[in-house]
Amino acid sequence: MKRFTIWFSSSVLTLLVLFSIATRANNPSLSATESSYAIATLAGGCFWCTEADLEKLEGVVNVVSGYAGGTLANPTYQQVSSGKSGHIEVIQVTFDDHLVSYEQVLDYFLRHIDPTDAKGSFVDRGLQYRPAIFYHDSTQKQIAQQLIKQVDALGIYQKPLNTELIEYTEFWPAEEYHQDFYKKNPIRYKYYRHASGRDQYLDQIFGRERNKNPITLRQLIDKSLAEQNIKTYHKPSPEEIRAKLTDVQYYVTQQEGTERAFNNEYWDNDQRGIYVDIVTGEPLFSSQDKFRSGTGWPSFTKPINSAYIITKSDFRLFYTRTEVRSRFGDSHLGHVFKDGPAPTGLRYCMNSAAMRFIPEEKMAAEGYGDYLPL
Repeated sequence: MKRFTIWFSSSVLTLLVLFSIATRANNPSLSATESSYAIATLAGGCFWCTEADLEKLEGVVNVVSGYAGGTLANPTYQQVSSGKSGHIEVIQVTFDDHLVSYEQVLDYFLRHIDPTDAKGSFVDRGLQYRPAIFYHDSTQKQIAQQLIKQVDALGIYQKPLNTELIEYTEFWPAEEYHQDFYKKNPIRYKYYRHASGRDQYLDQIFGRERNKNPITLRQLIDKSLAEQNIKTYHKPSPEEIRAKLTDVQYYVTQQEGTERAFNNEYWDNDQRGIYVDIVTGEPLFSSQDKFRSGTGWPSFTKPINSAYIITKSDFRLFYTRTEVRSRFGDSHLGHVFKDGPAPTGLRYCMNSAAMRFIPEEKMAAEGYGDYLPL
């Protein structure tokens, strides 16, 4: 009997341990310490909104609304909202840094707040609603400083950034009724959010398609840096363009036309070289990034240099597309879609008539020798 009791107890203990391990493996909401996740503590006004936004970012494990920055222990909402406790409404974001970096979390966060208002956030006024980043270590501080500096230089928010960097000390979770408020009280949340003016402001800054076709701040920064070092190209006069182009080339580039699929010059071209704007000669795409998409038009995963490409929303059909134009020539090139192969997942579907192909062996002679490594 004693042996059975020992065996039974040992078996139960083993099962409990295995159950505990399985529970931890299947529960992504564990603390950062337990699961080696990283934490970001961020203030962007009403935490109902920032919590709802950050929970949509891929790689985020958990978001908790709360308070930080004050000296009063475990403050209540009434104490913080009064503006007398010294705290700021914040969210604490637990994220898997193997899936999303700290900079990417900050990038996404800044695109969902007003980082220029040091006296509040939209309809919520007072320092308890001001934008801030609570850095947890020197690395986070350095990343935040660099990103804010570069975003400020873009001028995209039309005002200087006023997002405060504060050393993290303590986080106090808000009352339970504040957690996942947008899920518990969707009607009240949607009414508040609309009345706050948050989305109207963000639509003005980033465009109405910002959620369907998001462009990150890092992409804008990299494009701005690239534009500072690119060669400029001259666009001929309208008369010169008309005389230079064939009817099809003119129709496509100047009248936003589309050539026939499988009946154009480059859809099945496999030669090595680059494709340039038929009007100005600015470099657009490399043969190394070309792939057979099955659409009947030349398709690429990315441009040679995004600084030579401009994208804009195209509403001419019954659904919204993203048009691609050349920077200097302003030529209509085609459209870009999010159904391409790795590594970008993009398909730049171009018109052959909008481009001129330069074979690899002629690139140096025509002034494109710098692109031979491509």
